[in-house]
Amino acid sequence: MANKQTAGHDQLGAFAPQFAHFNDDVLFGEVWADEASLSPRDRSFLTVTALITKGAFEQLPYHLRVAKQNGITQPEIAAMITQLAFYVGWPNAWSAFNLAKEIWSD
Repeated sequence: MANKQTAGHDQLGAFAPQFAHFNDDVLFGEVWADEASLSPRDRSFLTVTALITKGAFEQLPYHLRVAKQNGITQPEIAAMITQLAFYVGWPNAWSAFNLAKEIWSD
């Protein structure tokens, strides 16, 4: 994640400045930037998995795009979602597949 994240400040800064700080400066500025612990690709794999598991589909498109940028291929995302379907539910997998198809069809 080479680019500085500003979504928190842009979207919530006036309403929830502390949350915006944690989102942009801590989560993305420190945790995601710590490539010595986990690669961006591994972080993407984990984050996409967590979002699908929770059914957090509002944030999923952004993180699917980041996952693609971080090197996760279409066959890998398809295998990931198929694996998850058996553990987190068929409806979550369907929803995730519909989003992933849009992103990997570019």
